[in-house]
Amino acid sequence: MAQCQPVPTAKPMPSANMPRDGYARRIDRVIDYLRGNLDRPVKLAELASVACFSEFHFHRIFSAVSGETLNNFTNRLRLEKAARLLRYSEQSLTEIALDCGFSSSATFSRAFRSGYDTSPSQFRKSGEIKKRKICKELFPKDAYGLAMSAEEKRAAFPVRLIDIPERQVAYIRVTNAFELERVLAALKTVIEWAKSRDIFSEGILFGMTVDDPHVTPAHLYRYEVCLATSVPFKCREGMSKLKMPAMRYAAIKVSGGIHKVATAWDYLYRDWLIHSAYEPEHAPALEVFLDKESALDWSHFELDLCLPVRKPAELRS
Repeated sequence: MAQCQPVPTAKPMPSANMPRDGYARRIDRVIDYLRGNLDRPVKLAELASVACFSEFHFHRIFSAVSGETLNNFTNRLRLEKAARLLRYSEQSLTEIALDCGFSSSATFSRAFRSGYDTSPSQFRKSGEIKKRKICKELFPKDAYGLAMSAEEKRAAFPVRLIDIPERQVAYIRVTNAFELERVLAALKTVIEWAKSRDIFSEGILFGMTVDDPHVTPAHLYRYEVCLATSVPFKCREGMSKLKMPAMRYAAIKVSGGIHKVATAWDYLYRDWLIHSAYEPEHAPALEVFLDKESALDWSHFELDLCLPVRKPAELRS
């Protein structure tokens, strides 16, 4: 695989042809859609399609624009609808539960008490909610994030556009990837394999985030440890091979610990992307190891964080 090539221009990043309100309108469509379908489970693919966003990045964009995670937002809408029905309708608890998308009155009662510190029947009698746990913090800060102002983030994480050509990739898919030892073991295997075939020095070593760590359950979260090379190769047992298409990425170079990496990712999605002239492409984000020899030392990272992007459909012509 050829090295990542910068976009051939010396000009500054383009001004926002699709500003934040363009993203907001698309998320508004999702919110309207959710409100009209609270009585049933709505799949991620449905919501991403309503917004015309990639499923890979939809959760992060929704959170960036709305200030809430998708799950928190949906649960809040369901509980608020239930509270209105309890106060103003004669429906039974079971009818309200089903009307608000809960599988049973028992499930509904647990969720209502968890959100409002009172039971549905008690609320129906009193009409009062003394505590609202659900409103304490609708979108908690990432536990790994650094306390930085918007200006500090802009200065620390300049974004550039790079074009990465089509490439052949050897990879190991790690499930339950929040267990660090699993990822490091896969990384060590890929490095040793690449060195044994004399393709490590010219190859590109990277991790690929298949799932959203804010949404996917920890035991199901997948992370792929990859090496791309222009040299023909044969995978060893336990490895797989794929062809990744040529793609444009918005990239941030990060040097530091896991907290700085998490903050940079948050900035790329929450601040840069939704104010940019781009939308996310339907492909995973990448973490490219710039110092391959130190890739197993996770106390300090030298990375390119790469978010696949494209111009919005209305701007592509």
